Amino acid sequence: MSAGASAGFAQQPEPEPGVTVQLNDDTAYELGLVNKYVHGDSNVALARCPGGDGLKAPSSTTFSSPVLTVGKYDYGPLIGVPANVSADVELKAGTAPGSYPLIVNCNGKSYTATFTVPPRQVNSVPSGAAHAGDGSMAP
Repeated sequence: MSAGASAGFAQQPEPEPGVTVQLNDDTAYELGLVNKYVHGDSNVALARCPGGDGLKAPSSTTFSSPVLTVGKYDYGPLIGVPANVSADVELKAGTAPGSYPLIVNCNGKSYTATFTVPPRQVNSVPSGAAHAGDGSMAP
């Protein structure tokens, strides 16, 4: 390894310093939310795009994804999150579990993050399944 090489793990090069894009953010109560769609909860696209008015992202900043519908935008800094633009997003009906791109258009250039859509959890107990306390598990 040369003296100038980094031992870090870069997911992708960032041609413009300071540009970031991600789906959701970890909270003090729950980790593992970054770049993971959460079924049954609100999901937010987040980006940091320099060049706006003060701490805000330029109003031309937009998100897109083949499997997300992008809703209301907020162009302003967020507390505790390295972003200055956010938008509500919803998964399009019929989207299969897998990995998908989330793209932010920032100052005329596109930057991409990959997020995962996990399988939906089963909300009901299958018929014939054992129920705790009903004696069906007794020998």
